[in-house]
Amino acid sequence: MPDPHRLLHTLVQAAAATRSTPGRRGRMIQLESAREVLVAGDLHGNVENFRLLLEKAQLGKHPERHLVLQELVHGPFRYPAGGDKSHQLVDLLAALKCQHPRQVHLLLGNHELAQWTGQAIAKNESELNSLFRTGVDTAYEASAAEIYAAYLDLLAVVPLAVRTGNRVFLSHSLPKAARLENFDPVILEGETHSAQDLRPGGAVYALVWGRDTRAATAAKFLEKVDADLLITGHIPCDGGFEVPNERQLILDCTGTPACYCLFPVDRPLTHQELVDCIGTLC
Repeated sequence: MPDPHRLLHTLVQAAAATRSTPGRRGRMIQLESAREVLVAGDLHGNVENFRLLLEKAQLGKHPERHLVLQELVHGPFRYPAGGDKSHQLVDLLAALKCQHPRQVHLLLGNHELAQWTGQAIAKNESELNSLFRTGVDTAYEASAAEIYAAYLDLLAVVPLAVRTGNRVFLSHSLPKAARLENFDPVILEGETHSAQDLRPGGAVYALVWGRDTRAATAAKFLEKVDADLLITGHIPCDGGFEVPNERQLILDCTGTPACYCLFPVDRPLTHQELVDCIGTLC
């Protein structure tokens, strides 16, 4: 485990770097000075897949390459006493954001939203928010409360979406059709959101929880956010990715196989060209 006092400083610096990311407008990032983007699927505490993604990204050697990550928390990895280890991935992300503040972006996922707002979320009869907090307590003991508060401060400022210069839109998910009619993309440009926005029925909740992958839904969403192609996570994929329609790509890095997409952003892309940019972690 990192030194708690050093980690706390890193988390505070990562939140500051997130707020000052070039191209940020509210909680939307319009990428600047980018040539390529490597976007990963849900990680859920998988530190080894995170390590492999860093090997693929080689950010130090490619200053015009950006890395977009999502869904870090609530994984299957446990301490002997039962707490969730996925906070370790938040620690690593924070350090990486401090090292490459312009190139690294974490998207808010539904699990981060649940942890940040205290909305109960369960899997296999386990309450995931409580398991995460227990893991933090186990790892950091007397410093746990302060570090946990810093985690929440970081989650409160991570972006909801990233848009590239060649009109590819990256978000954890998209609203289902019933919520899309009233979805106003202006919500992405707000730095803060009301409790209603973050709860069931709200715009931010709809953005990260939706599972509607129909072509018509994707097309209407892309029209609203002024983009042509969509890359999301959220939905488990047995093969590491899915192509649910002709405008969207879903990525999953939770287990094996784990897939990412490394695509150029300095020229227009077709959907097939985007699919051809999918890679598998070895």
